[in-house]
Amino acid sequence: MRSPDDGHVRPATTRKKVLLPAPFGPVTAHVSPRRRVHETPTSASRPSTVTDTSESRTRGRSADMPESSPPTPRGAERALGAPLDWGMDTTRYEALKFHRHEDGILEIVLHNEGRLNSADHRMHRELAYVWRDIDMSDEVRAVLIRGEGRGFSSGGDFELIEDMSRDFHTLTRVWKEARDLVYNVVNCSKPIVSAIHGPCVGAGLAVALLADVSVATRTARLLDGHTRLGVAAGDHAAIIWPLLCGLNKAKYHLLLNEPLSGEEAERIGLVSLCVDEADLLPRAMDLARRLARSSPTAVRWTKYALNNWLRAAGPTFDTSLALEFLGFTGPDVREGLASLREKREPNFEENAPL
Repeated sequence: MRSPDDGHVRPATTRKKVLLPAPFGPVTAHVSPRRRVHETPTSASRPSTVTDTSESRTRGRSADMPESSPPTPRGAERALGAPLDWGMDTTRYEALKFHRHEDGILEIVLHNEGRLNSADHRMHRELAYVWRDIDMSDEVRAVLIRGEGRGFSSGGDFELIEDMSRDFHTLTRVWKEARDLVYNVVNCSKPIVSAIHGPCVGAGLAVALLADVSVATRTARLLDGHTRLGVAAGDHAAIIWPLLCGLNKAKYHLLLNEPLSGEEAERIGLVSLCVDEADLLPRAMDLARRLARSSPTAVRWTKYALNNWLRAAGPTFDTSLALEFLGFTGPDVREGLASLREKREPNFEENAPL
């Protein structure tokens, strides 16, 4: 599958360009003329976010990591300011940081400073298509993905949600990204380990749970969040939750917007492992290293075969995603977003045609 062509947009309102790293191309979102337009800096104005740790032997915390982050795995250093030479042009990415480790392990860090790594226009797109680059790289043997700072990801950025509810072109672009995110993770041949701490919601939760091995801290807070917003639980929920924890538990947490701790998520089978906060990254890195050192054909072919369970659920996922995005055209999502911003209970419509 190729990336969508985001040009040739014909909006009826003022346009805002969210600049994404080439070759992703510009993404145009349409907003009310009264709203302040925010331009995200281009990759040329920001430092590279690549760290090469394959030959380092240092311990401790990365210098650019907040104190509230889990400790950096052994071998991490500060960014060197050069693209990653693993068949990937990482200068195209701004919302994701990359650290290279021995044994072909690529560490991806979700980064949206000051916003708990919420998935804005840029991050949502990068999370959808980074897996294609990883799959094509001959050097990457395993992936570890985590969030920077106090959590994995707080979910969809409010501005992104508002843009989706206002403009058809933005809505359909994000729909395609959401679809491609799930299928690209499923079809990525390299094994993926997720390290979950703090809030884990929305697109971040999709990547975390679709990973081949998921490790969560006991105090992590997992939440789908869609029904509280006023849209159907699309994204990843219908394709993976019933397989992981059973249909009854999936309905309980998805319909009622009920969060789970990392400990409860492990108990019901939603995540693979639950560990103490201090053990999260060391354990996740150890798992990634074991996968990277295993027979690549054995691991990748086993993953491919097992993921046929997910491919078989593709029609269910496609339906859930279509219904979710249909909901973005209705009144409940606007009320849900307003209530979240105002920190109050929502007042949804009482009747529905279905």
